[in-house]
Amino acid sequence: MHTIVSNERISEGIYLMTVEGQFQARMGQFFMLRAWDREPILSRPISIFNVEENAIQFLYKVAGEGTRMFARLRAQDQIQLEGPFGNGFPEVTGKTALVGGGIGVAPLLYTAKQLKDKPDIYLGFRGQSYLTEMYEPYANELNVTVNGNLLEDLDLAKYDQVFVCGPLGMMKAVALKGEGLDTDIYVSFEKRMACGIGACYVCSVMNKEKNKKVCSDGPVFHAQEVEWHAELSL
Repeated sequence: MHTIVSNERISEGIYLMTVEGQFQARMGQFFMLRAWDREPILSRPISIFNVEENAIQFLYKVAGEGTRMFARLRAQDQIQLEGPFGNGFPEVTGKTALVGGGIGVAPLLYTAKQLKDKPDIYLGFRGQSYLTEMYEPYANELNVTVNGNLLEDLDLAKYDQVFVCGPLGMMKAVALKGEGLDTDIYVSFEKRMACGIGACYVCSVMNKEKNKKVCSDGPVFHAQEVEWHAELSL
């Protein structure tokens, strides 16, 4: 068990939880979080927002029973963390862009901090933006879009690789926009999970070769591997 340092509401339905401890992880990985004994049965997968010397941070959206319980936690409460899990974003060289929509911005801060060369960062929000100032020190250029289409200003041909996290429709749009280019596009999926270690198929993603699991094969996949039509029809 770990001790919560703070759990702040930073926007409508959006919370930033800071948990005490020393952690090591790769960019794009996630932890399974649990703050209850029996119910709900499943822990909740939450991507890593930030890792500091003596703490880890999770940026999450209240979307169901588990995250509502997280939102009620206060400083000094206890929480169980398992992880890190997943393969995360690959190590890369060259010019990189990070693209996040909504709560999909969450894994991109720690990712930006881990990249050798500062990336261009594109963040899209509905209603209002939040925590954008935390990205500024790690961005070559920071582009923030509120209530608009952040892809309008994204020229994929400028980049060697693009890392994307957000709604399925947005990730598909980036993938289609990159067809025919030499740009490598990697997408990070968010799905419900049961085990977090690949023992079941609750978090399957439709893949052109075979179905893969977000928890163990992902959450990051090359955009060309994904059967986007099948994913969006589920």
